[in-house]
Amino acid sequence: MTNPAEILGLPKPAWAADEVGMLYDMAHRFMSEEIAPRYDEFEKNEMVDRECWLKAGAAGLLCASMPEEYGGSGGTFAHESAIIEAIGHVGVDGFGIGLHNSIVAPYILHYGSEEQKKKWLPKLATGELIGAIAMTEPGAGSDLQGVKTRAEKDGNQYKVNGSKTFITNGQLANFIIIVTKTDPEKGAKGTSLIVVETDEVEGFERGRNLDKIGLKANDTSELFFNDMRVPTSNLLGHEEGQGFVQLMQQLPQERLQIGTGAIAMIERALALTIDYVKERKAFGKAIIDFQNTQFKLAELKTEATIGRVFYNDCVARHINGGLDPVTASMAKYWLSDLQGKVVDECLQLHGGYGYMNEYPIARMFRDARVQRIYGGTNEIMKLLIGRSL
Repeated sequence: MTNPAEILGLPKPAWAADEVGMLYDMAHRFMSEEIAPRYDEFEKNEMVDRECWLKAGAAGLLCASMPEEYGGSGGTFAHESAIIEAIGHVGVDGFGIGLHNSIVAPYILHYGSEEQKKKWLPKLATGELIGAIAMTEPGAGSDLQGVKTRAEKDGNQYKVNGSKTFITNGQLANFIIIVTKTDPEKGAKGTSLIVVETDEVEGFERGRNLDKIGLKANDTSELFFNDMRVPTSNLLGHEEGQGFVQLMQQLPQERLQIGTGAIAMIERALALTIDYVKERKAFGKAIIDFQNTQFKLAELKTEATIGRVFYNDCVARHINGGLDPVTASMAKYWLSDLQGKVVDECLQLHGGYGYMNEYPIARMFRDARVQRIYGGTNEIMKLLIGRSL
């Protein structure tokens, strides 16, 4: 297959050179050799084996951007981007290490105490702990201020009651950051983040592994807290009520990460489709020889190139501390919208075979759809952008 990483013919940005490029190659090899051969099995089982998480940890693919003193590799978001791009280029999009690496772990790094960092980050780096963040509730999605889960202080413990849904890594995760209300009367200022290690707690219950349209290999679950007792020392931050600010500070990286998955799948879809139309024949000639095919692919490659240049600029700005929430929202909404468009057009160029599950483009069509929903719907992204006008 044509290399998705080279399909646009662009030079590597400065942030992707040297050790980042080497990490991409290693991650690509790992995903190709360890995950891809078993991916159909993982799709059927609706989760990736815990063994693969441990192998990823041993290979240095977990917590790449965490400091070495806490078991990480001492990298930046550029390193996380390399890993996520490798996942997208190989086509094992349901392996949920991106959330674990660049969403869950940073909360501990930025807001955890020294004791919490030393306790949790090394285990996240090995895969002994698998991370999830429990934001969404049955009645609260993009509106995080509507969270109803409650944590009441009782001595040196919190008593947590509530439920969450659509939680990525929810069946496997044994390390979960819970968005909860410690003071419901204060609204957003009464929101706190509390960590639970599920192997050591009573009152925690997993619901079903949710039956999704796509990303079947990624376990996504309901979670229930019934008088769940968690030590007060598991609060993130030096006092209660900081959760909403913490979430807002970290959402730009989460939204940029969604853009990472989007541009990687866009490039893979183009590479697969160009190969396909060169081989497939109709009316006595290759499909690539029809003007409509050339025009469609010309449009898609142009838009993909624009998307990649924008994405590369966002990563460079983020690494330098200059990616603002509005631009991150632009990246999330525009790249995921483009992802849907490109995959749909590429499926069309496959004809009837594009609708067959044996062709990768069919799975990509299903997997792409959720990108416009999670991390804040694209409508919410436009609302945030609109407020800046």
